[in-house]
Amino acid sequence: MQHPFYSFVIKTTLLLAIVFGIHLALLNYLGYPLFADRIVLSYSVNLLLVIGVFGFLYVLRKKYKSQLGFLFLAGSVLKFAVFFILFYPFYKQDQVISELEFASFFVPYLVGLVLETFSLGKWLNRIDEE
Repeated sequence: MQHPFYSFVIKTTLLLAIVFGIHLALLNYLGYPLFADRIVLSYSVNLLLVIGVFGFLYVLRKKYKSQLGFLFLAGSVLKFAVFFILFYPFYKQDQVISELEFASFFVPYLVGLVLETFSLGKWLNRIDEE
């Protein structure tokens, strides 16, 4: 049986790589610039944050079992803080956040959040069995 953290890292990396490819293909099909709006940085940062939060929770799973939900929410706050530090000032330079800028950050954020939520839910249900 594969270690839950490593399995999560592999799944997350593959899924975000596939979504990134689809995102680029869609941008190309619609005639938009492929690597504008910090899209590579966004996918990379979101991947690292999702893996980091999941790993942090995995390490603390036994000691802080009853607080893991709050720690998960703290991880979401961290992700939004990173958005406001790294991306928001760039996106607001022209006083408008375009749909492309919005999608560049929130598509990988949402995919990571959904995968993280389902994986953590599945994993947390098994904690009682340990």
